[in-house]
Amino acid sequence: MSPRSPDRPASLLADRVTAELARQSGQQLEPGLYLVATPIGNLGDISLRALMTLSRADLICCEDTRHSRTLLDHFGIQRPLRSYHEHNAQAERPRILAALAAGQVVALVSDAGTPLISDPGYKLVRAALEGGFCVTSIPGASAVLAGLAVAGLPTDCFLFAGFLPTKDNARRARLAELVDTPATLVFFEAPSRLASSLQSVAAAFAGRDVAVARELTKRFEEIRRGTAEELGAWAASAGDIKGEIVILIGPPPPAAAVADSDIAVRLEPLLSEMSLRDAARVVADDLGIAKSRVYDIGLKLKGSR
Repeated sequence: MSPRSPDRPASLLADRVTAELARQSGQQLEPGLYLVATPIGNLGDISLRALMTLSRADLICCEDTRHSRTLLDHFGIQRPLRSYHEHNAQAERPRILAALAAGQVVALVSDAGTPLISDPGYKLVRAALEGGFCVTSIPGASAVLAGLAVAGLPTDCFLFAGFLPTKDNARRARLAELVDTPATLVFFEAPSRLASSLQSVAAAFAGRDVAVARELTKRFEEIRRGTAEELGAWAASAGDIKGEIVILIGPPPPAAAVADSDIAVRLEPLLSEMSLRDAARVVADDLGIAKSRVYDIGLKLKGSR
């Protein structure tokens, strides 16, 4: 076998990538707003389509021009950059809409990941749509989905709830609102608040499966899994934790099955004290079941009297 043979797959891959870039470069971009996902750490995670869109945009709007310039320089892309963040969005939005009205291709990127996910951009997208401009998503990296995929928690239904409140009382109140949500919960958190947030999670979600994903796709990526109490104890003793953090909390266990006969036993004495509607509500709340089911059983009880 030739000493060069191990390089052939890499050479073939490079040829195919080059061909795909050439193919995409030959396609004209329709004027409009392009929401371009960028890497959350590993620069290799950027897509070919994202590179081509950024390289051909008339204007790239980003949170921090210095941060985005580093990414663009890495791939040899030289395009105009303009800051667009929560502090200047109201002033910048009309200028971006004017660029769209002039038939330009405008790309919107965040510092990392998919634009609009816990980042500014929603109002710009709404305004662009209301103005009749084309809005296109160029999908790619997302800390929410990357964390969900490796957490070992149910993925069939999940709720991304952004950042938790910074104050302890507000954080506990927010978690209390979500404790019965039948889905895996996903939060972003700052490393400086991780220990206190996990203590709040432990108080609200005792015994629940939890995962903490840190520095996803980066050199020091770390995934920790355990109960809320275990991870809270780890964070409290870990010292100076650094990096981007995703907290994931498993859904509540399924409610135990309740037999119709058990519902009837709870419901019947209440029917002599209150209306069927009120009695059904009381029993449904007590047993954690659907009010409509209790109401139907109540109708049968009343009909058999």
